[in-house]
Amino acid sequence: MEFLEVFFWISLFIIFYSYLGYGIVLFLIIKIRRVFGLSRKFEGNEDYEPEVTLFVSAFNEKDYLEQKVKNSKSLNYPKDKVTQIWVTDGSDDGTPELLKKYDGVEVHHKDERAGKIAAMNRGMNFVRTPIVIFSDANTDLGKNSIKEIVRLFRNPKVGCVSGEKRIYSKDADSAAGAGEGMYWKYESQLKKWDAELYSVVGAAGELFAIRTELWQEVEKDTLLDDFMISLRVAMSGYTIQYNPEAYAIETASANVKEELKRKVRISAGGIQSVVRLRALLNLFKYGTLSFQYISHRVLRWTLTPLLLFLIIPVNFILAQNEGVLSLGLFSILFWGQVLFYAAALLGWFLENRQIRLKALFVPYYFFIMNLSVFLGFGRYIKGNQSVNWERAKRDVQTEAVA
Repeated sequence: MEFLEVFFWISLFIIFYSYLGYGIVLFLIIKIRRVFGLSRKFEGNEDYEPEVTLFVSAFNEKDYLEQKVKNSKSLNYPKDKVTQIWVTDGSDDGTPELLKKYDGVEVHHKDERAGKIAAMNRGMNFVRTPIVIFSDANTDLGKNSIKEIVRLFRNPKVGCVSGEKRIYSKDADSAAGAGEGMYWKYESQLKKWDAELYSVVGAAGELFAIRTELWQEVEKDTLLDDFMISLRVAMSGYTIQYNPEAYAIETASANVKEELKRKVRISAGGIQSVVRLRALLNLFKYGTLSFQYISHRVLRWTLTPLLLFLIIPVNFILAQNEGVLSLGLFSILFWGQVLFYAAALLGWFLENRQIRLKALFVPYYFFIMNLSVFLGFGRYIKGNQSVNWERAKRDVQTEAVA
């Protein structure tokens, strides 16, 4: 019984640390560093305006083309310093033909569908500018996004800059939309602190940029291209910085089923990334970067979901030992878990009936996030996660980008 108690408390600590504790530790470290004048904020230079390439990999994106091209041309950056490159491997819905109608858009099409990373590897051969900015076809960029993302490159130690992912909000959010939106707000704050401590651990694929000279061709079966590209830049001795003023905005997944599909792919890619970036687990070699990587990413994609599952029966055994219906500590914690997951199931039940109670969105989304890790691990082990685009259905866009 003593072993189970030790296991329970260690597990609870790791779970807490993964989702909240690391944020608290970061906050305290940042506050202390600021007091002693050791802050590492990269303010950049607003007058720094190098030539850039806006790079979009696309598969059958005809529904988004007009809005994306219009949005890209409206950005507040010298037009003669922006090159638009679209790589359209496998598109058969008229995407490449439609793109060629727009002035100033460079299109590189290939009939064979080989997946997003193959398109990126091929498309990078056409980039001639010192900075390349990656963006998705179904996202709009904030008006000053290029200017904001580029100015941090004025510091030679910065090799990659990540923008912020934002979710369109509506008055009657679904569980997917509200949960995803809250999750990204929290992630945004963690990224700000990560960047101030040393480096962000991974960029958001919706909008991020690297120095072109630091590009490393990525394995063709890579699932999380943005994560692998950005972390390899960091492993080369540069930092990944974060600027929320450079942002990409998109609609939330249409429903939780679609969000789960997206999360499962990300989870499978996360496990693949942990395996391929295993050298980054070496704290003696990578120091602070390894600490951030393990705390912010590795635990969430590996140990923490497993402990969330195992802690339930362990807690039940410990609660039984003191009386499940008693007011003992283990009993209270056990029934707390039961209520939490009951709230998640109730959220699922109500969502399927179009009844939305926002108080249930957090436990529902939390459950979906961790369920996706188990499903993603299964896909990774079986090797049946395709590298081809597998877009989740998105909600209807209701707002314009400011």
